[in-house]
Amino acid sequence: MLGMTLGPKEYFDRVCLEIGRLDNEQVEAMSSVILDAYQSGRFVFICGNGGSGANASHLSEDLAKCTIQDFENQKRLKVLSITDNTAGIMAWANDEGYDRIFVEQLKNLASPGDVLIAISGSGNSPNILRAVEWANRVGMTTLGMTGFGGGKLKSLAHHNLHVPLDDMGMVESLHQVVFHWVVDDLTRRFSEVSEAALEERSLSGA
Repeated sequence: MLGMTLGPKEYFDRVCLEIGRLDNEQVEAMSSVILDAYQSGRFVFICGNGGSGANASHLSEDLAKCTIQDFENQKRLKVLSITDNTAGIMAWANDEGYDRIFVEQLKNLASPGDVLIAISGSGNSPNILRAVEWANRVGMTTLGMTGFGGGKLKSLAHHNLHVPLDDMGMVESLHQVVFHWVVDDLTRRFSEVSEAALEERSLSGA
C-alpha cells in the first residue's frame, strides 16, 4: 500500500502520474461499447468483488440515473450490477461455490449482444473469469478493468482498461476516475441520441 510510505502530496502526485498513463483509447472504447448497447436496447451487466464490487454498484447507479437529462421522455440504459443480489449470491456461494455467483445470474438474465463489465484488480478472481468466459461463449461483449499485472482477465475480455499498479486502493480509485468520465461522456452522447430521435419524430409528424 503506497500510502504507508508516501505522504499525502507524494501519494496524490503518484495518482496524477498514473492517470496520465491510462490508455485513453480503451477509456473511449468503453464509452462506445455502452453507447452501442444503449442504441440497440441491449443490457449492460457489471460485476466485481470487494471494493471493485462497490465500484460496480456505483457505476451501475450512475449509468442508470446520472445519464438521464429528460426524466420523462429520454430512453433509458438497461444496466444492472449483479454484485447487489445478496440472497442470490449467498445461495449460489453456499450451495455450489463462490466461483458461480456471477455466471449463474448471467445465465438467468443475459442474452447474446449484451455487455458485461468485469472489474478485478488482480485479474484472476475465479468468479469474474468464469462469468467472462461464459459471456464470450454466448456472444456478449466483455470489458475488463484490471490492475497489478492484469492477470487472465486482461487478455480474456474483448476490451480491457489496465492500471499497471501493485496497489489495490489506487487501482480501484483510478477505475472510479475512468467510470466518472465515461458517465459524463455518455450523458452527452445519450442526450444527442435522444434529441436526434425527437427531431426525427417531429419531422415525420409522429
